[in-house]
Amino acid sequence: MSFAGETLAAREIEFLTTPGPDTPVRRRLRLESRPRAWRITILVLAAVFYLVPLLSSIKFSLINSSGSYSFSNYTDIVRSSALRDSLYLSLEIAAITAVLVILLVLPTAILVRLKLPKMTIVMEVITILPIVVPPIVLAAGLNDMQGDAPLWLVKLYFNHPLTCLTPIYTVMAMPLVYRSVDNGLRAIDLHTMVDAARSLGCGWTSTILRVILPNVQTAVLGGMFLTIAMSLGEVVIASQLLYNTFPNEMILVAQQDNTPGIPVAETLVALVFTFLLLFSLTFLSRRRGHTK
Repeated sequence: MSFAGETLAAREIEFLTTPGPDTPVRRRLRLESRPRAWRITILVLAAVFYLVPLLSSIKFSLINSSGSYSFSNYTDIVRSSALRDSLYLSLEIAAITAVLVILLVLPTAILVRLKLPKMTIVMEVITILPIVVPPIVLAAGLNDMQGDAPLWLVKLYFNHPLTCLTPIYTVMAMPLVYRSVDNGLRAIDLHTMVDAARSLGCGWTSTILRVILPNVQTAVLGGMFLTIAMSLGEVVIASQLLYNTFPNEMILVAQQDNTPGIPVAETLVALVFTFLLLFSLTFLSRRRGHTK
């Protein structure tokens, strides 16, 4: 279908560029090929809405302690060992959380679609609960649990942010990942693929990894990206449990430093990092699509 659409568009362009009499068909195609004014207006307004605050933030982030413009704020961020350590910790938590939530959600969504279709509504309700419960409530409950928990549980679970925050972020990411994966499974003929793979002798692990996963890779990568973005931006639970993750360290540095451009520079660094994640997701999706 896409090849036929591209061929039809090429024929229209060839028809318009070929010299000939000005017929009603040519005039109609010429008018349809021109961008409409309202589309250009919306595009310009959207560009202004997003670019003006971004450019203003970039300008403000270059103001150093003496009031002049330089890149010293960004070099200070790179040189800060506390920020680097907190960034590595947050990236480690985000990566483990993304892998863990996919390992939990993908087989569950496949099972519901294949064997338990009546459980779809139940899964929708269960996976929406982490969004209904505010993070501050979870943080307060975990804080009380940490205070009343026995010593062995504190050492096992609360002693390190990796063991404590990873399960919590996994639960918080489930609503995002489940809907992304479920939409990907709805877009393919799951029953036919599974029946064909099973008839050829594939086990369930091989069927999921070699048949289903390549066909829902965009949905899976989208869910992983949302999980990483959520993990890198979560502040409430980490701050209540006194863990120095990257967002909390950014807030601490901004409070301790009197330079006005430091907090804005930190925000822009986080924004650029999130954009690179989104770009890598798009690149991986397109590259795998071309290699099929």
